Amino acid sequence: MRVPYEDLWDALRGALAALGFAADRADLCARLFAETTRDGVYSHGVNRFPRFVGMIRAGLVDVAATPVRIAAHGALERWDGRRGPGNLNAHACMAAAIARARESGLGGVALANTNHWMRGGTYGWQAADAGCVGVCWTNTMPNLPPWGTSEPRLGNNPLVFAVPRPEGPHVVLDMAMSQFSYGALASYRERGEWLPVPGGFDASGELTRDPGAIEASGRPLPIGYWKGAGLALMLDLVGALLSGGPGTQGVPRTPETETGLSQVFLAFDASALGTPDEADRIVERIVDDLHAPTAAGERARYPGERTLETRRRNLAEGVPVEPSIWRFIHDI
Repeated sequence: MRVPYEDLWDALRGALAALGFAADRADLCARLFAETTRDGVYSHGVNRFPRFVGMIRAGLVDVAATPVRIAAHGALERWDGRRGPGNLNAHACMAAAIARARESGLGGVALANTNHWMRGGTYGWQAADAGCVGVCWTNTMPNLPPWGTSEPRLGNNPLVFAVPRPEGPHVVLDMAMSQFSYGALASYRERGEWLPVPGGFDASGELTRDPGAIEASGRPLPIGYWKGAGLALMLDLVGALLSGGPGTQGVPRTPETETGLSQVFLAFDASALGTPDEADRIVERIVDDLHAPTAAGERARYPGERTLETRRRNLAEGVPVEPSIWRFIHDI
């Protein structure tokens, strides 16, 4: 079914208010969920809302908690998320990084003791909309085996890069450390589709395109094989070191109890070392070269380019929502 975007936002706002959110926090949290779904990232939008509600009801997410700054040095800050709603904590920390970048050219906020941030790309778009280059990442529960092993000890730690484009869709890369995120695996399985390329190992240790078999084995394929596994480890190390929070080994191992995460948010003022026009020209030259047709008539796309197309369609036709999720929201 398709639901008008404003109706989805309103329904989520009402559900969050019923769960004890203050009005302004319910409005922002609902908007972040609705925008994620509007932009086509269904696995981390309203499809994840029931799990979010479950963690609130289990006492793992404190709806009233707001993040606080506990230390600062130069352009780097350390914050405690106090187990508040993950998307609100992340939004606040990227806003703080942007504010620091306005003053110093760059700003960094390391956040501990927080919850799942939902769509990581949200905070990349937030930085780019503010005219800043954004970089952010989070650790997760152990759900990715180190290369050459079968036991998950790494986090499938999402990494986001964002570069602003004043005249076109921002360039926003939002990627997990596996070829397909667990949310993407679930989406393919629920649609009854196989993956377009092998995405992990089955129970016999064979590469497969069957998303359900990968979920069952718990062995998604790291991007770049050993390189992706190594990058997952480094993101975890740096995130825990800067935030003072736990590494992946200290995060509870089930999705329903995944809390106490460590995250990093970086913002760079794109025009700090020159002029806004100069920064824009650099970006546009690179994008124009990428878009130039090849000799075979092919045309490349950059990360995030299709987001506005999906956004326009879902605003015009309504946002896709599973009927069971829609009923769940209204039953709160």
